[in-house]
Amino acid sequence: MSTHPDQRYLDGLLRNDTRLVQEIYERFAGRIRHHILQHQGTEDDAADIFQEAIIDVYNQAKYKQLQLTCPFEPFFLLICKRKWLNEIKKRGRQPVTKRLDDVYEVGEDVFAAAEQVLKEEAQAGMFLTQFERLGEKCREILRQSLTGEAQEKIAAAMGVTYGYLRKKKSECMATLLSYIQAQKI
Repeated sequence: MSTHPDQRYLDGLLRNDTRLVQEIYERFAGRIRHHILQHQGTEDDAADIFQEAIIDVYNQAKYKQLQLTCPFEPFFLLICKRKWLNEIKKRGRQPVTKRLDDVYEVGEDVFAAAEQVLKEEAQAGMFLTQFERLGEKCREILRQSLTGEAQEKIAAAMGVTYGYLRKKKSECMATLLSYIQAQKI
């Protein structure tokens, strides 16, 4: 599978191209900020998650030769959303105060968490691979649906009826899930 033109974002990160890094912030920071604020987060949380995701993408590109075969936006948004979900889960389990013993314990939990992160990254990669197998119309419908925009507005922007959009989105999701299930067998 060939690389997507948005590979330029990864290349820009690797070259420390300030223009492309600035473009990433301008194009995607607002959407990430909005998502995190809508899901129990603060401005600082949004900035932290965005920065951590940039670092993760950079490390994947530098050390694992990540090549984008899909648009950067849904890939990056997925990373940020997963990071925030993990952060919310982590915060929900943290005690208000830590015992002194807890501060010095680094055990299997750290390794289990690292393995879980690797597993989730592999699943995200598999998802993106299967996503790319969909037709262009399906990919566009699903991409637009991930933005959180009202379905009526998406239908109007795409020049289709609301009913058609709902039906087609359902069919596309079913196809994508069948591709994913076939990979898990």
